[in-house]
Amino acid sequence: MKFEKKLVRGKLIKRYKRFLADVELENGEVVTAHCTNSGSMKSCIEEGAPVYLSPVDDPKRKTKFTWEMIYINGGWIGINTSVPNKIVYEWMKNGTLEDLKGYDIVRREVKFFDSRFDIYAENSSGEKCFVEVKNVTLKCGRFARFPDAVTKRGKKHLETLIKVKEAGMRAVMVYVIQRTDVDIFGPAWNIDPEYSETMLKAIEKGVEVIPVQVKVTPQSIDFYKILKLSPVKKDI
Repeated sequence: MKFEKKLVRGKLIKRYKRFLADVELENGEVVTAHCTNSGSMKSCIEEGAPVYLSPVDDPKRKTKFTWEMIYINGGWIGINTSVPNKIVYEWMKNGTLEDLKGYDIVRREVKFFDSRFDIYAENSSGEKCFVEVKNVTLKCGRFARFPDAVTKRGKKHLETLIKVKEAGMRAVMVYVIQRTDVDIFGPAWNIDPEYSETMLKAIEKGVEVIPVQVKVTPQSIDFYKILKLSPVKKDI
């Protein structure tokens, strides 16, 4: 995924009220950017660190920038939670991701039972597939972990994916890891044990979990590799 507009560089002053971040631009101007990430952002917040913002032209928006990424631990970390959905949709349309290629119909935001999933797809063989996408930024040693805060909504998505599988359709959870300084993925047992247990149950029931690592730069966000999945609690 290439950024449509040239990003604006600055340095983080502070993040506050979950959805706001003050940033000092290179010309010295201080602006307030929208932060799409509602989680704790543990391990990807560092005041004074370089950041990039995307400019927003919408006159209805109070903030004229969206915070896209931050430079920590020698690399860029993508923090915009709306980006992974776009990336996975693009991959499925283009056949980029081997595990999710071969679909003729790919739609976004489709409801099943009481959940709305990020992507729904069908192929010529009649296979139906529901895909939920999550953004991952939490680093714990070598591990990327999700979530970084308790998520009842995320647990519900896993539970509904189990229903999708039980209904005879393909059910997939894609975790997009927007940092390259980790090489294993697993649930954050110490942060949300209920979600973690539900992930294990979902895997046992046949829900596919695909942890995809991407390389984030100020120009684009691109597929990097599939990470090893280690969902068991002993790895903490």
